[in-house]
Amino acid sequence: MLKDFAKLETFLTVIREHSFSKASAKLGISQPAVTQQIKFIEKYLDCKVIERKKNGVVLTKEGEDLYRIALRLEKCINSAERDLIKIINKEITFRIGASFTIGNFVIPGKCLNNIKEVIHNDVQVKVELSAQVIDDILNKKIDLGLIESPVFKDDVIYREWLDDELVIFSNRPLPRYLKPDDLKNFRWICRNESSHTRKLVKEVFEEIGFDCNGLDVLYEVDSTSTLKASILKADKDEDKPPVVSVISHAAVADEVESGLLYEAKIRGHRIKRKLYIAYSKERKHDAFIENVVGYLQQAKC
Repeated sequence: MLKDFAKLETFLTVIREHSFSKASAKLGISQPAVTQQIKFIEKYLDCKVIERKKNGVVLTKEGEDLYRIALRLEKCINSAERDLIKIINKEITFRIGASFTIGNFVIPGKCLNNIKEVIHNDVQVKVELSAQVIDDILNKKIDLGLIESPVFKDDVIYREWLDDELVIFSNRPLPRYLKPDDLKNFRWICRNESSHTRKLVKEVFEEIGFDCNGLDVLYEVDSTSTLKASILKADKDEDKPPVVSVISHAAVADEVESGLLYEAKIRGHRIKRKLYIAYSKERKHDAFIENVVGYLQQAKC
């Protein structure tokens, strides 16, 4: 079994994800295939290694011993893969597709330079809509995607990456925490109807019992950059309500720190979403992909 690390990788993924179904999604294989590989390990060792519980999975004593061994093997394999990358030393440009928030505000600078060092090659980033990123992966126009909208397709592997929080922001001071009734006291610039951000915000507003039809909407925009620029240039007439919108905290962190913009949250609620790493199932054993994914998940940029 040690010659076939794929089964041990499945075992490690089940433990880390605390779920057979989540491990299935992360590995890009069916849930029955995950179950079959765990059963193979248990038959090979002639003992149970995992017990399923209502709230996840639990290691048996033998499973804990196997887990420690598998971690040591994984560490050795990862080290060997890094050495292999140096031997391969392909002269390539690693192509990353990134959604607007990620490409413009999450990964620029140090993160990209570190990826270059990990794979010893140049890195090119193409910023576009999440749906286009996934299409480019399937059409082999990019090597890896970083997306903020859950655009899921069968031939793509998705790895949960970062937690992104959306905040209400303005170019005028706001209370740190807002009550639902406060939302109708602002003038709003909104993302367009098809935006995932717009849909997510609407869901949260409905959860707190606020009807989005009660918002005073000035106009709609189609990108994070336009939204940010619009709020920065919005009028600051004290006789009128502040102009506000919703955006990723990462997109305005520098301006909030410098005092150009102000952010607020809804009391008792957080508008959160997952950011994902995505790549083709055909390349799930590609050394370049695995090294970049490993760096991104460890460094968190």
